[in-house]
Amino acid sequence: MSHPAEPAAPTVRLPRIAIIEDDPMVRQYFVRILSDNQGFDIVGIAPDLATGRALIPLKPDLFLMDIGLPDGSGYDLVPEIKAGSAAKALIISAFGDRDTVVRALAAGADGYLLKDSTPAQVLDGIAITLDGGAPVSPAAAVYLIELLREGPRPTPAAPLAEDTRLTPREIDLLQAFAAGHSYKEAARILGISPHTVGNHVKSIYRKLEVSSRSEALRAAGMKPGR
Repeated sequence: MSHPAEPAAPTVRLPRIAIIEDDPMVRQYFVRILSDNQGFDIVGIAPDLATGRALIPLKPDLFLMDIGLPDGSGYDLVPEIKAGSAAKALIISAFGDRDTVVRALAAGADGYLLKDSTPAQVLDGIAITLDGGAPVSPAAAVYLIELLREGPRPTPAAPLAEDTRLTPREIDLLQAFAAGHSYKEAARILGISPHTVGNHVKSIYRKLEVSSRSEALRAAGMKPGR
C-alpha cells in the first residue's frame, strides 16, 4: 500500500546580507556572527569600495558596511545602494565622531553602529534595520540629540542695505571732487586728514562698484566742475 507523498515544507527566504569591510579579521568576525545565527543568507563579501559596488546587482536586503575603505569612502556607496532599491545600508565603523556619524546618516545610511558593538547588538541592529528602524549606537546617538537641541543653523545674514548707501561725509567728499578739488584740498575743506579721505574713497568705490573718481561721480549723478 502506497502512502501519499507529504507536501514539501515551504522554503523560508532568509534576509540577504552583503558585507563590505576591508579588515580581514573584522570581516570574518561579521561572517561568523551571521553564520552562527543561521538566520541570514550572506550573498556577498567585499574588501573595498569597487568590489562592494559590484555586489549591488545581487540585490541584498542589507549592506553591513564600513566607511573607511582602501579605495574610497563608504559615504559614496550609500546613495548608489539606495538608488532605485529597497536595500538597507547599515554602517558599522570604528569612527564615532560627530562629523562622521552625521555625514553617514545624511548620505542615506539607515543606521550607524560602532565596531565595539557586541554580536547581539550587531544582530539586533541588522534586524531593526530590516524592519524599517534606524539603530544607532548610544555614543553616536549623542550627536543626533545635540543636533536636535541646536536646531537648524542660522543662515548667514544678508548685507544690510544701508551698507551700500553713501554716508553724508562721503557725499560731501564727492561734491568736493565734483568741484574740482584734489584729495589734499578736499581734506582741508572737510577738516579731515588725507588718510581719512583715502578711506572714504575706498568705501565710495566699493559701494558704487567703481574704480575711479570720474566713475564715482557719474554713478552718484554728479558732474566734474573742472
